[in-house]
This record gives sequence, C-alpha cells and structure tokens, in this order.
Amino acid sequence: MTPNITNNMIHGPSVGIGAGITVAVILIVFLTFNGVSEQKELMIDTVPRTQETEKAKVTMSTFLENGSPVLGNPNAPITLVEFGDYQCHFCNVFFHNIEDDIMKKFIETGKVKMIFKDFTIIGADSVTASHGAHCAEEQGMFWEYHDVLYNNWTGENNGWASSENLFRFGQEIGLDMDKWSDCMVNSRYSSTILASNQDAEALGLTGTPSFFVIGPDNQVTKIFGAQPISQFEKIFDSMG
Repeated sequence: MTPNITNNMIHGPSVGIGAGITVAVILIVFLTFNGVSEQKELMIDTVPRTQETEKAKVTMSTFLENGSPVLGNPNAPITLVEFGDYQCHFCNVFFHNIEDDIMKKFIETGKVKMIFKDFTIIGADSVTASHGAHCAEEQGMFWEYHDVLYNNWTGENNGWASSENLFRFGQEIGLDMDKWSDCMVNSRYSSTILASNQDAEALGLTGTPSFFVIGPDNQVTKIFGAQPISQFEKIFDSMG
C-alpha cells in the first residue's frame, strides 16, 4: 500500500546532506578493547550518483521495517517514526526536551507507539552507535541503550561514541558484554543499518531528526526537526 504523505514543517531538518549523496556502503574496520580484537567499527561511506536510477517505491514497510522494536503498546492506533542519528545535536534536543513529554502523554497512555530508525549521516561513530543499540536489542534492551547514548551525548565527531565508550555504556545498563561484543564483532546489523539509510533516502530525507506520524487510516504526516511538543500534540489529536 502506498501511503498518502502530508508535510508539517516549521523549519528545516537539523543536519543537511548534499543531493549527490546516495546509497551508503558500509565498510568494516577493526578496533580493539583492552588490546583484544573484540569489536568492529562500521563506517558509512557515501557514493555519488553516477547515473539516474529509479526512485524506490514508498510503502508502509519503508516506515516500519529496519528499525527498532516498538516502544509502547503495539496495538496503539498512531505510530511515530523517528529517523535519527545518535550524534545529531537536534536529535539530542528532541530526546531531552520533547520525547519524555510524548512518552508520558501519548505512549504510556496507549495512544501512540514509537519506532526509531537509523539515518547515520554524521560520521563513523554514528554507525557504530547504531550497531550498539541493535546488538543491545538481542537482550531486549534496545531502548535502554538508545537512552544511554543520548544521555552521554557531548557533540558531533568528538569521540564520545568511541568503541571503548560504547562498551562502557553496555556495562552501565547491565548487558551481557560477551554476547554484545560477539554481535558487534560479527556486524550482525550492518544490513539493517544500511537498509534504514536507504529507506530514509527513498523518503527524500536530508537531515535528522525527521519524523513521520502514521494514523489509524495509514495517513502519514511528516515533521521536520525537533519541533515543540505542541506540534506533535496537534497532529496526534487530529488523528483521533
């Protein structure tokens, strides 16, 4: 089913990328923890478009697949999809200033459920951080890892999301670090991260955070940037 998308925009997205950026290729680089090769770092390398290709068809799977587990009641009538980058300044602003209100007013009350999808456009640490969250999902702790990442954010490409720090974050939330490290070493979610980036490209996104609100009738409303809670409330309430 092809969704009907409407735009709701006050200002542009937080981080822009050039029109020449297309499908991301994931390269794998070995890093070490305490002198032992235990983890790989994933790096997004962008490839310029050399010829026009057919634009990917947007379906509901473009919004709902290749992302996080659902946060909230899986049967909630409204779905909020965030495309984010863990290094993104305004993604961090959304997390600290807006997401908690959405949680309390809409997710915990069963009206809205949320999915997070990767759009790793800032740097290599963005991809490694995303991989860390997906590996945490294997132990049922995606959202705990998602939260600890934003709670430790200090900027873009300044090293806070290094492999050593990502390992420490996992320890802080109580992950089985042997299992988590094995997941990282084997890059089990490389294809998921790449596919999510391709979904973002298919949707024409140029920055993070970008949101899509999907109503009970599959009507989709697009929101650019870390908008105030009132903007989300207006759209949620309009959907019943």
